[in-house]
Amino acid sequence: MRKPVIGIIGNHDIIHDEYPAFTSGAMNADAIALVSGGMPLIVPANPDFVDVDDLADLCDGFLFTGGRPNVHPSEYGHAETDAHGAFDRNRDAITLPLIRKCVDRGQPILGICRGFQEVAVAMGCTLHPEIRDIAGRDNHRMPPEGTLDEKFEMRHIVTLTDGGPFHHLWGRREVMTNSLHGQGILDVSERIVVDGTAPDTTPEAIYVKDAIGFTLAVQWHPEWQAGLDPVSKPLFQAFGQAALTWAQRDQTIRKSA
Repeated sequence: MRKPVIGIIGNHDIIHDEYPAFTSGAMNADAIALVSGGMPLIVPANPDFVDVDDLADLCDGFLFTGGRPNVHPSEYGHAETDAHGAFDRNRDAITLPLIRKCVDRGQPILGICRGFQEVAVAMGCTLHPEIRDIAGRDNHRMPPEGTLDEKFEMRHIVTLTDGGPFHHLWGRREVMTNSLHGQGILDVSERIVVDGTAPDTTPEAIYVKDAIGFTLAVQWHPEWQAGLDPVSKPLFQAFGQAALTWAQRDQTIRKSA
């Protein structure tokens, strides 16, 4: 039995200010290969190169990663402003329909940071361009200075719903997480369940209501030291098991066809 193939959504990047590239942090591949037990496959998120249907058939699950560009506000019915920052419309064109397809067919997905916001938007939520500007909210952005250890350090508690999937995953109602995001969920749709919140009530852990597959998403970055962190490790292990189950099911269907 082969390892499950996990599509890691890549970001468009410019290396050395001149060389176009599709990239993903090595920590994403580390988490998938070493903790989830899958084979990481970086996906160039551009509709000129990738067909959503073909991609869904190729992979057994998808990791929707973080990224500096934000989901374009037109995707949730808002006007573009300077506060929304940079965009990647090509990534929007791949991730949003791919999330909906995976949810419909029960294919496992895990959303991280921007990926969390993509899951939310794909399922009908709206976003706020700068959570810290809402009265009573904290600054959730990455510290501007310091080493990677300092930027990814644990910064706040996330309180989980009693009896929810995240509570069952970790066996406790509170976990410590890092925090490296500016945007966040504003209006929660009927399809999204907020299963964990920061102390300032910002949604931090969600899943898709009545989905038949694995649809967990978190606003923080569990890929950082995923094999060592007691919160990250069970999350990636559960995602890997869901992808393995999908791969076994898919191979059984192919053999019987």
